[in-house]
Amino acid sequence: MTRGLMIAAPRSGSGKTTVTLGLLSALRRRGVAVRAAKSGPDYIDPAFHAAATGQPGLNLDSWAMSPDLLGAIVADAAAGGEMLVVEGAMGLFDGVPGTPGRSGAGADVSARLGLPVLLVLDVSGQSQTAAAVARGFMVHDPAVRIGGLVLNRLGSTRHERLIREAMAPLGLPVVGAIPRTEALVLPERHLGLVQADEHGDLSARLSALADMAERHLDLDAIIALAAPMETPQADAPHLPPPGRRIALAKDDAFSFVYGHLLAAWRRQGAEIIPFSPLADNGPDESCDACWLPGGYPELHAGRLSSAGHFKAAMTRFAQTRPVHGECGGYMALGTALVDASGTAHPMLGLLDLETSFAKRKMTLGYREAHLLAPCPLGPARARVRGHEFHYATVTARGTDAPLAELSDAQGVALGTEGSRRAHVTGSFFHAIAPA
Repeated sequence: MTRGLMIAAPRSGSGKTTVTLGLLSALRRRGVAVRAAKSGPDYIDPAFHAAATGQPGLNLDSWAMSPDLLGAIVADAAAGGEMLVVEGAMGLFDGVPGTPGRSGAGADVSARLGLPVLLVLDVSGQSQTAAAVARGFMVHDPAVRIGGLVLNRLGSTRHERLIREAMAPLGLPVVGAIPRTEALVLPERHLGLVQADEHGDLSARLSALADMAERHLDLDAIIALAAPMETPQADAPHLPPPGRRIALAKDDAFSFVYGHLLAAWRRQGAEIIPFSPLADNGPDESCDACWLPGGYPELHAGRLSSAGHFKAAMTRFAQTRPVHGECGGYMALGTALVDASGTAHPMLGLLDLETSFAKRKMTLGYREAHLLAPCPLGPARARVRGHEFHYATVTARGTDAPLAELSDAQGVALGTEGSRRAHVTGSFFHAIAPA
C-alpha cells in the first residue's frame, strides 16, 4: 500500500517548497518511487514536483473537487508508487468558509486521506515560542495529525538547542533542522515561481536541494512518519474532453493546464496533440478541438503577434471547430494585448477583447461558473468549479456574448465573464472539475 504525508506550514513563505523539493529529490536519489501533489489551485509547483520525481505533478483541491474525485485522483497516483508527498498551500488551515471538508485548505486533504502533516516552521526571529505554535497546530483540529516538525532558517546551534528543548515536552519529533545559510531560493514572478522549464540549471538546483535534505532532514524518520493512505475507490465525474483529438498549445507562453484534466481526457479516449505558438506552429489539422491554456503570453506578446503561420492556422481552424482559451489563452484570442511597457500587440482577433498589463490589477479567488451556452467546458447550464488568478485588466470588451455567470466560493454572484463568438470561447476562469 502506498504511504503518504503532507508538508505544510503556518503561512506562505515558511519554506514548504524548498523542503518539499529537497525531500522529493532525495527520495528519488534513494530509489523510492515517489509521487507529488499540490494542495490547491497551482500550476507552477506541480511542474517542479514533476521534475524532482520524474512523474507527472498533480493537484488536490478540496473546494473544487468532490471527495470522490479527490480519492480517484489519489488512487490513480498511488498505483505503482511507494509514497505520495502532498505540498500544502498558504497556511495549513487557510481556506474559505463553507461546507466542512470543502474549504480548499490543505487540512481538508490531510483529514480526507489520513495524511500526517510534516510541519515546516520558519523559526527566524523566535525560539521557545516555536513550541507554542506547534502545540496550537497539534490541538486545532482532531482530524488532522501533526506527525513531525522541520525547523527552518535556524540562526545557530544554540538557537536549535533552545527550540528542541522547548519542543521536547510535546512529544512531537523534530525530523529536520535547516540553517538559515542553507536557503536555496528559486526565482519568482507575479504568479509564483518562475516556471520549471525556464530553468536551464534545474537539474543542478534539484541536486543541491537533495544534498541539503540529506544533510539536514532525517529521511528515515520522515519515511517512517508517512501513513498508509485511505483511497476509497469511487466513480467520480471529470470534465469531458473537448474533442477526440485535442490540439493543445504548449510552450513558455501557454503551459498552465492541470494534469488531472489531461489524464482524464486520455482515459475517456481523447488524444492530446501539442503544438507551440512561439515556434509559429498551428494546431494539427487532424484535430477536432483546440485548447489554449493560461501562461505568460504577456512576456512573449511580440513573438506571438509576429507568428504569422500560427495566427493564420488558428483563424482557419476556428472557422469549423471549437477553440477555447483560459486566462492567457483567452487574452491571446482577443484583438490586442498591451504589455507592461504600454506597447499594444495585435493578437488573434478571434474574440472582441483587449487586455492590458500596463496597469496591473490582481484578480484572485475560487469561482463557480454557470455556463450560458455549450462550449468545450460542458453543455449549457452546466456548473464548473475552478479559479481566477491574473493581473490583466480588460480595457475593451466588444459585442461578443458572455460565456458564463460566475459566483465566488461562498455563492456570491460576480456577474458574467468570458466571451463567445461562433466556435470560439474564452474566459479568465481556469476550470478544475464539475460542480
